[in-house]
Amino acid sequence: MRLSAPAIYILLHKPVGVVTTLLDPEGRPTVRDLLVGVRQRVFPVGRLDYHSAGLLLLTNDGELALRLTHPRYGVRKTYHVKVKGKPAAAQLAALARGVRLIDGTTNPATAHVMESREHKAWLALTLAEGKNRQVRRMCEAVGLPVEKLTRVAFGPLKLGKLPPGAWRHLEPEEVEGLRRHSGPEVVAAGSPGRRHHGRRRLEKRPADARPQRGAAARPRAGGAPIEARGETPAPPKGPPTARRRSAEAPASATTARRGSVAPSRRQRPRRPR
Repeated sequence: MRLSAPAIYILLHKPVGVVTTLLDPEGRPTVRDLLVGVRQRVFPVGRLDYHSAGLLLLTNDGELALRLTHPRYGVRKTYHVKVKGKPAAAQLAALARGVRLIDGTTNPATAHVMESREHKAWLALTLAEGKNRQVRRMCEAVGLPVEKLTRVAFGPLKLGKLPPGAWRHLEPEEVEGLRRHSGPEVVAAGSPGRRHHGRRRLEKRPADARPQRGAAARPRAGGAPIEARGETPAPPKGPPTARRRSAEAPASATTARRGSVAPSRRQRPRRPR
């Protein structure tokens, strides 16, 4: 019997120009190429596009990876974004309120300016979604094209001073922090429970509560069976043909015993006058 591989959790500082995949058909460098010395097969948790850098988590723990990436759990990620132009208050409010994209409106986020110059600025943007190239599309939608993008936090994890291209194993307390941050249950994270539309399970009635066939077992309004009340049961109901045959049965039996049909008037003896 094959034993399951032990869980492994790796924090990688993905550099620009590396694909967030294990194998690239175009032959570009992948994040798997950076994990020198790692024999276990791990998968990226979420994505960073080719031109983005920053914190990337890799693991073989599928349950935890689902909790960290699904929007219903609300795990927040923070990005430092260098944009062209000087952000206005209306643009920051639009990013925080939600931006309408081609695949839907984004959820509310937090955005503030870290550093601003005449034609460029650094923004800190925190959101709890993971749409394809979402940060870049959000900023471009409000008129702030992105020049650089780095993810600096993933839930409770921080990128810190880990240099680009380097990686490290997570500490046990960091893994526990990720589990607590992602929530214990789906319903507790805001997902409605499953509903049964128009269907419900009927309880099984006990044998003594089931109605029995027969006139003797059917109580009347008084609550006692017909025989107990000394009454004659009503004739059984049925189709008209069955009732007609039952009524004709005695006459047919009498005729069969006599062996002939009733005599005519000519054969009857005359009474003396």
